[in-house]
Amino acid sequence: MTLPVWVAAAARAAVLVLKGGATPASVELKIPGEQASRSVPVRAAARLESGDQALAITVCDPGRGLDLTRGLEIWVRATCTSAPGPGFQVTAGAGVGRHQQDGALCMSGFGRELLDLNLRDLLTAESALELEVVLPRGQELALRTSNAAFGVVDGLALIGTQAEVQTSASPDQLQTLLTQLRDLASQAGFAGQLTLVIGENGLDLAQRLGLSQRQPVLKAGNWIGPVLVAAAEAGVRELLLLGYHGKLIKLAGGIFHTHHHLADARFEVLAALAVQQGLSTERIRPLLQAVSLEQAWEWLASQDEDQARALWMSIAGAVEQRSQAYLQRYGCPAMAIGAALFSRDRQLRWAGPEGLRMLGHAGLHLEPLPGDEGEGPSLR
Repeated sequence: MTLPVWVAAAARAAVLVLKGGATPASVELKIPGEQASRSVPVRAAARLESGDQALAITVCDPGRGLDLTRGLEIWVRATCTSAPGPGFQVTAGAGVGRHQQDGALCMSGFGRELLDLNLRDLLTAESALELEVVLPRGQELALRTSNAAFGVVDGLALIGTQAEVQTSASPDQLQTLLTQLRDLASQAGFAGQLTLVIGENGLDLAQRLGLSQRQPVLKAGNWIGPVLVAAAEAGVRELLLLGYHGKLIKLAGGIFHTHHHLADARFEVLAALAVQQGLSTERIRPLLQAVSLEQAWEWLASQDEDQARALWMSIAGAVEQRSQAYLQRYGCPAMAIGAALFSRDRQLRWAGPEGLRMLGHAGLHLEPLPGDEGEGPSLR
């Protein structure tokens, strides 16, 4: 189950104990959109010495597949406040992600709805509750995610739009995706054009740019290679890959299953492309020492913006070239592949030659970098 479910279970257990109930071995949770409740195990729960606080702990079990939250302890401390009830406020404790811009807790709407649904019967008019969520290993694990690239700092974001984990690295997920692709390509009126987006951020950007109104959009997991092959075999003639540059760069290195547990090499690929672009050792070494692709981009752009732009455009070009080589390896029908990469602020910044052509046909252009002169962007 997803992280918000385990947070809600710990929150309910903490409030139950705070209200004088016995320590539960599990709690029954109502899930939005589901008729039956789910039993979620609780590791521990107890009132604290002050009497107006209680702490409960759950341990995340994301189910089958690879997930870095497996075994992660979730602590929720519930406190009675002097504010009039009923109601509750959720705050980010240690290891919980916050939005860098305003410091607010990074939690999905599903997570908040889950808390409201499962705490409503425990709230009273006498006082409100404060719920502090703590992830003891959250900050450590966040370093292995792209959270920081999207402005989430200090820990793991409490995201998830449903109770079950979508296992993007599992064979079951691949089969589901391939079925969706074949159904899409067999629809009447399909013109052979497809946008393949990488992750929720790519899907959000495709919708914001209006790409989803111009041609079908399919969200991929980590199985990029098999999806490219299946798309060519299903009759797709032009495929636009749209994704975050810190993810798509793996394809530029010939890595077509992109889950972080299985392959990385992002900085090695960046360094190799930098050598091809003629960058000096003094420029390449700091790129390898960066903590994220976004930081590498920002540093190089601060040294030489034109050089940085050329290197990142070469990444997009390499994605196109390696993707075509992947198709040829499997003897696939001809399919044009374009690559378009966006930055942390979800602005379309770089594209390969085919990507530029496909974007142009859709009436879109790359977003100019801050400080660029000339006409404004057309991605509005």
